[in-house]
Amino acid sequence: MWNERYAEDGFAYGSEPNDFLREALAIHRPSSAPITGRALCLAEGEGRNAVWLAQQGWQVRAVDLSAVGLAKAERLAASRGVQIETQVTDLATLELAEGSYELIVSIWAHVPPPLRRRVHTSVARALAPGGLFVLEAYAPANVGRGVGGPQDASLCMRLADLEAELPGLSTVYGVEKERDVNEGKYHVGLSAVTQLVAQR
Repeated sequence: MWNERYAEDGFAYGSEPNDFLREALAIHRPSSAPITGRALCLAEGEGRNAVWLAQQGWQVRAVDLSAVGLAKAERLAASRGVQIETQVTDLATLELAEGSYELIVSIWAHVPPPLRRRVHTSVARALAPGGLFVLEAYAPANVGRGVGGPQDASLCMRLADLEAELPGLSTVYGVEKERDVNEGKYHVGLSAVTQLVAQR
């Protein structure tokens, strides 16, 4: 599915970074890095968030299941004069070294709950002390709105569940809310979302 979607003309979710990621990093900074550092983008698709982070000076690794999406990410990075590292991988097999990132980003990375819990436990370990985890996901209330996101409520995320899945991290900012999402042609409209900034 994802290779087919990313093979379409243009960028499925736009070429600009996610609004919440941009807003979160304007307010919050990892205490483990003076300005920037090592960043990991999960389920990064066509690279819009990774490329924006690289433009801010981060050393970015972008992982995704789709080779087609990551090839577009590399082209986007080159067109904007930055470099990112890409890795085609399934989140189910992703191994992360302890304390290896100052920033980990998860934007619309919807996977089944058992895998999500495994990934989030790994994320908590992979953050350096003072590092940040920034996440935006669709909330269960978004199902049926026709504005994008998974139509299976089990793939959506609640704030309380996320906080329980991130051992050793403290919530800096967390909310379930409605907001207008305008990202490419697949995420458009008033959406129910969950947003989280957590720190190790």
